[in-house]
Amino acid sequence: MKKDLISIMDYSKEEYLRIMELAAEFEQNPNQRLLEGKVVATLFFEPSTRTRLSFETAINRLGGRIIGFSDSNSSSVTKGETLHDTIRMVSNYADLIVMRHPLEGSARYAAEISSVPIINAGDGANQHPTQTLLDMYSIIKTQKTLDNLNIFMVGDLKYGRTVHSLLMAMSQFENPIFNFIAPDELQMPDEYKIHLREQGIRYFEHREFTDFISEADIVYMTRVQKERFSDPIEYEQVKNVYILRNSMLKNTKPNMRILHPLPRVNEIHPDVDKNEKAYYFEQARNGIFTREAIIAHTLNLI
Repeated sequence: MKKDLISIMDYSKEEYLRIMELAAEFEQNPNQRLLEGKVVATLFFEPSTRTRLSFETAINRLGGRIIGFSDSNSSSVTKGETLHDTIRMVSNYADLIVMRHPLEGSARYAAEISSVPIINAGDGANQHPTQTLLDMYSIIKTQKTLDNLNIFMVGDLKYGRTVHSLLMAMSQFENPIFNFIAPDELQMPDEYKIHLREQGIRYFEHREFTDFISEADIVYMTRVQKERFSDPIEYEQVKNVYILRNSMLKNTKPNMRILHPLPRVNEIHPDVDKNEKAYYFEQARNGIFTREAIIAHTLNLI
């Protein structure tokens, strides 16, 4: 039976911890020829830099071959080929498919069609499970635990698939507290808040956070995503609503770390980069090891 990774909830808590262990092992020894003789298709129907390049780096370090495209305009999609037919065709060529697509639910649909495993590299505003796993690896590396953490999520919580996935995963651990900081237009969707209430997990909603950032263990900043807005005026109204500056970090916890799925625009001022609590570039590097772990787990290579 093939293993897909479409939603972060496809993995159990035990599997999260297994991926963390494997990622640590790959960080110590990233070049392992586990994919020798295997082909991985990377199908990016939507632009990507970090996700695509870190997946391709992971595949190369594991000794695999890569086929695919980084722009759907260079594929038969431009001729009107359906997602169904693209997946049926590519699953004949590859041992694994990594796919990013702008439509929510597209990855689940692809998994139903494909004869080989599908890894979801982001489907619209829905889920981004591999980003969540590298976020969790970054958290456990910096906090030494995934329990009893106060997590601030800031910015675009409505369309931000990374915060949706991270919330669902971290709610599996002991006693998390979530603080949601967003403008009215970009609040965390009700379905996620209902999930937390059903689990008895505390969360708080705010419009500002500078007065109590000292309580945070993790500050997860997000970009307000222009591509998710149909109304450019609405985007202009909220795009710079939160800007994290170095001066705001003065009284924060020693262990506090700032995460961001990147790319950033204006939401983290460059003066934060020199602060030891800025972890977003290391976080991106962690993506290589985590994605090596996910690939190895998905294909039962370890």
